[in-house]
Amino acid sequence: MIVRPYAIIRPMLPPLRPIRFPRFSGYSPAALNFLSDRSGLLVCALFLLAGLVTAGDYGIEIDGPHQRAAAQANLNYILGQADRVATPVELDRIFGVAFALPLLLTEQALGLEDYSQIHRLRALLTHLFFILGAFCCYRLAYHLFGSRLIALLALLFFLLHPRLYGQSFFNPRDLPFLSMFAIALYLLERAFRRDTIGAFALLGIAVALLTNLRIMGLMLFPAVIAMRGLDGFYAGPGPERKRILGTAGLFALTAGLTLYAVTPYAWTNPGDYLVESLNLTINHPEVFPQLFQGQRPLSSELPPHYTATWFSITTPPLILLLGLVGIAAAVVGGLIRPGAVLGNTRRRFLWLLLAAFLLPPLAAVLLGSIHFDNWRHFYYLYVPFCLLAAGGLHWLAAALARRRRGPAGLYGLAGLGLGLLLLQMAQIHPLQYAYFNFLVDRKTPEYLRTQYQMDYYRLAQREGLRYLRERYPGETLTVRADLRQYNTLPPADRQRLRIAGPGRGADYDLLYPPDPGPPDLAFNGEYRRRIYNNTLVVVRPLDAARMTPAAVAAYRELYRQAGAGEPIIRADYKVYLEGKRLTFVQENCPPGGGDVWFGVRIFPHYPETLPPHKWNSGSYVTFQTNRVRLDDICLAVIQLPDYAQGDLILMQRDLAHYIPVGAPVWAELYSLSRPGLGELIAEHRRQQPPPADPEAFEVFIDREAGRNRLLYAKADCPQSEYETPITLHITPANPADLPAYRRASGFDNRDFPIDWFGGRPGGECVAIVPLPDYPIAAIRTGQANRWEVNLYPLTEPDTLRATYAALFDSQPSARAAFDLYQQDNRLIYLRETCAAADTAANFFLHIIPEDVADLPAEQQAAGFANLDFAFNRWGGQFDGKCLATVPLPDYPIKAIRTGQHIPGPGQLWAAELMGGW
Repeated sequence: MIVRPYAIIRPMLPPLRPIRFPRFSGYSPAALNFLSDRSGLLVCALFLLAGLVTAGDYGIEIDGPHQRAAAQANLNYILGQADRVATPVELDRIFGVAFALPLLLTEQALGLEDYSQIHRLRALLTHLFFILGAFCCYRLAYHLFGSRLIALLALLFFLLHPRLYGQSFFNPRDLPFLSMFAIALYLLERAFRRDTIGAFALLGIAVALLTNLRIMGLMLFPAVIAMRGLDGFYAGPGPERKRILGTAGLFALTAGLTLYAVTPYAWTNPGDYLVESLNLTINHPEVFPQLFQGQRPLSSELPPHYTATWFSITTPPLILLLGLVGIAAAVVGGLIRPGAVLGNTRRRFLWLLLAAFLLPPLAAVLLGSIHFDNWRHFYYLYVPFCLLAAGGLHWLAAALARRRRGPAGLYGLAGLGLGLLLLQMAQIHPLQYAYFNFLVDRKTPEYLRTQYQMDYYRLAQREGLRYLRERYPGETLTVRADLRQYNTLPPADRQRLRIAGPGRGADYDLLYPPDPGPPDLAFNGEYRRRIYNNTLVVVRPLDAARMTPAAVAAYRELYRQAGAGEPIIRADYKVYLEGKRLTFVQENCPPGGGDVWFGVRIFPHYPETLPPHKWNSGSYVTFQTNRVRLDDICLAVIQLPDYAQGDLILMQRDLAHYIPVGAPVWAELYSLSRPGLGELIAEHRRQQPPPADPEAFEVFIDREAGRNRLLYAKADCPQSEYETPITLHITPANPADLPAYRRASGFDNRDFPIDWFGGRPGGECVAIVPLPDYPIAAIRTGQANRWEVNLYPLTEPDTLRATYAALFDSQPSARAAFDLYQQDNRLIYLRETCAAADTAANFFLHIIPEDVADLPAEQQAAGFANLDFAFNRWGGQFDGKCLATVPLPDYPIKAIRTGQHIPGPGQLWAAELMGGW
C-alpha cells in the first residue's frame, strides 16, 4: 500500500481555489514584440536611472584631477594659448584626451564651478559611456548568437561585474577604454556584417578613438586588416576583391587621420608619439610595490599569474564559469573545423574574441611589461570575456536541446545567480569596486586587507565622512581627511564638516588602516562599516569626549603603564618603550595645538628582518599615528611589528608649519639592539680625519650593522643646514643593477631631506642612510652650494684579509711609505701599521707603456697613463692595516711611478717600478 502524504493532509486544509494568472490577451503581439526587441534598451535605461540616483555616492580617484588637468593642457594647445602640451604630470601628455576633453568642454559649457557639481557631472557622463558600451555588447551578442535572451544575459554580465560597475562612476582611464573597446568591437562586427563603405569608415573612427584612449587599441588594427584580407582571399580575383581591399584601405586611412586629429600631442611628431606610447606601455618608468598574496613584490617583478589571479578572484563565479565554458567551446569548435572558422564571419569573430582575451596578458608576460594595481590595465579584457560567457551559456543551452531537455532551468539558474549578485552589489554599495568572490577568504577579519590591495583608489573616506554627517546632524565638526574626497561633498555638508587646516586641531581623523602593518590601537569600534570583515577606513575621535568608554579606559591604562617606567627620550613629549610598544606622553598638554602626529622609522641591521618588499629598496619602514587627548594629557601609541630591530628615528611633526609633509618639532635616534649611536660616530671620527670644509658634514661608511650604510654627522648644526636637502648619487659597479628608468643617467638619485633619515638631537645633525645591496663604484653626496664629498665604498674586510694572506710568499717590488707588490696584473699597496692620516692624501699612479700607441690619444703626448686615485676607491683598513689593490692595464708596461702628494707641500713619497714582469 502506497501512502501519499498529500492525501492525508488534504482533508485538514480549507477548500483551495486554483490560482488564476492574468491573461495578456489584451496586449497585441506587436506590443510584446516591441518589449522583446527593446529589452536591452529598457535594462540600460533602468541602470542609467539607478546611476542618476547614486552617482553622488562615489568619491574621486587620484587619476581624475590628472585627466582633467591634461584635458585643459590639450585645450590650451588647441586654442593656441600654449606652444606645447604641458601637463602638470609629464607622463600625462602621452595619454589621449578623446574622452577627457569632451568632459571638460561639457563642464565649461554648463558653467559649473563647485567641485561637487563637477564631480557629479563627470561621474554621470563616465557612467553613461559605460552604459553605451554595455548596450553595444548587447547588440553584438544578439548578432553573434541570434537570441535576444542570450544577448540580454550578456548585457547583464557586462553591467553586473561589481568592480567595473563601481568604477564606471570614477575611473577616468580604464573604464572609458573598456567602454570604447566594447563599442569598437560592435562596430567591427557591424562593418563585416553590412560590408559597406560607411560602416568601415565608422569603424576606423572608433579604432582611432580607442587608440587615443590607450595605445593598446592598436591591436584591433591588424585584426581588421587580417580579417579583410581573408575576405579578399575567399572572394577571388575580380571587382569584389578590389572592393574589399578598397574598404580595408578606407578603414586604415580613416583610422590614421582620426587618430592624428584627436591627439594634439602627436601633431608635431606622430612617430615620437607612437614610440613613447608603446614604450610607456611596455616599460613604465615608475615602479611601485604591490600587495599581492600577502607579499609586496615590485611592479617590475610581479609573478606571471598576477593578472590571471586578480581576474579570477574579482570576477563573479557564475560569469567566470560560463566564460571558461565559452572559451573551451570556441577552442574545440575551431580545432575540429579550422577551415570553417576562417571562412565563417561569425566563428571567425569568436576566435577574435578569444585572441583579444588571451593574447594581451600573455604578451605582457613575455615582454615583461610593468603593470600594477590589480588588473585595472586589463579591464578591457572583460568585454570579450563576457561575450564568451554568453557563448558558453548558448552552447550549454544548445547541448540541452540536443538531449531533448529544455534550457529553461539553465536560464533560470543564470537569472537566479545574477539576482543574488545584484543583491550583493546593493549590500556593499558604494564599495563595489572592492568586490572579491568566494575563491578567497572573506570571513577572517582583516585577511583580505593584509593579502590584496582593497582600496587602491582611496575612496572609502567618503563613506566615513557620510557617517559623521549622519551621526551629528546638527553639529559642526572639524575633520582631518583626504582633501579629494572631502571636496566631493555637497556645499552644505562642507559647511558642517570642515577640513582641519594648518594650526587647527580636529575632532575626528579619517585614516586608512596600516596595510599590512600591525593594528592601530585606535580601532575602537567608532565606525563599523566593513566590507568582507575588512576595515577600509577608520573614523577616529581625537579627544576623550567623543570616544567610546572602552577606548578611553584602554588609553588611560596605556598611560598608567607607560608612567611606571623610565622614558627613553625626553623631548616635548616623553617617549616610553615597553616591549615593542612606543608611547608618547605629554602631561599638562595645552589646548588646541594643531595637527600633530608622531612617527617612527625602523632601520634594521639585517634586511632579512624586513617584509620581503623592503629587501631591495634600501629604505626603511615607517609607522605613524596622531595624538589623542584625555583631559589635560596628550598621548600617542605606536605598536612596532615583531620584526622591528636595529636603529629607530622617533619624531614629532607639526603640520601647521609645513605642508604637506610637516615640519619636525623634534627628532631623536634610538637603537633597539645596541646603544650609543654617538659612540659609533665618535669611533668613525677617530679613524677618519675631519673634512677640510668647515661647512661640510662628516660622512662615514658604516659596515658593522651587517649592511652598508652612510652616517652623516655635524656638531653645532644650525637649523638652516638641517633644512637644506642632501644630494646622494650612487653609481653602481654594474649599470644593469639600476632601475630601467635610471640607466640613462648612470646613477641612482637618492636625494633626501635630513629628517627623512635622521634628526637634530642636541643641535647636532645626524642621519643614517641605508645603501643598496648591489656593488657600488662611487658615491657623490653634498648640499647645494655648500659642500660635496666623493666616496668609494671600502672593500670588504674579508677580501682585504684574503689578499693580505696571499702576500706571505711574495716579496715587495718596492718599499716606501707603503710596500708595493705586483700580482696578477694588479698593483697592491700595503702598510702594516696604518692610521687614517696615512691614506688621507691622494695617490698618484703613472703607467709608462712599452709602446706609446697603446695609450689613449689624449694621453700620448704626455707619454704615460694617469691613473691617480683616492685610497678608499681600491681598498680600506682592517686589523690596523691598510691595503689597496689597483688593476693595471693589459698592454706591455715599461715602468710605473707612484706615490702620494698633497696640494701645497707637494710630494710626500714616491717609488718607481720597472716593467717587464
